[in-house]
Amino acid sequence: MDRGEGPEGEPTDDGVTDTDGVTDVDAGGVALFVDGPNVLREEFDVDLDDVRRAGEAEGPLVTTRLYLDEHATPGLIQAAEARGFEVVVTSGDVDVKLAVDAARFAAEGRMDTLAIASRDTDFKPVVETANGYGIRTLAIAPGEFGRSDALRNAANGSVTLDGDESEAAESDDGDAEAESASTR
Repeated sequence: MDRGEGPEGEPTDDGVTDTDGVTDVDAGGVALFVDGPNVLREEFDVDLDDVRRAGEAEGPLVTTRLYLDEHATPGLIQAAEARGFEVVVTSGDVDVKLAVDAARFAAEGRMDTLAIASRDTDFKPVVETANGYGIRTLAIAPGEFGRSDALRNAANGSVTLDGDESEAAESDDGDAEAESASTR
């Protein structure tokens, strides 16, 4: 799969070598990025374990990041870390930090699948960027009413945590066609 040449990493036989010369042998799995302020809302009642399972269903996780703003409670941070999430707290815009990190992962070829858990259309450009690098993309929505149709349509596949799953498959002429997948 050709992902282009990223500014910081070059493909190797066994992973991706970063600027320090360290090879990431885990490259090739799923990078899960969670937009905490938009997903972890009372009205959605989302369990981080469910988000993690949605990512793991696509393959082995190479990173699992939860992005939060400066108002995140210590209890939330501790719970996320206990579930294996790397918590990224930012005083700025969570969306910008998540999008930049996800685009960097794509450019560096550090994943085969980009999974973004959000209900925010702002992530459509990063999903399109990952698609341009030949990376499979997955939009994870917190619920039926918390789903961004634009994000869902830009991604190769989507999961709605209330149980509705769908996947887009590439047809022979390159057009995306939606297929409904049964719930497990």
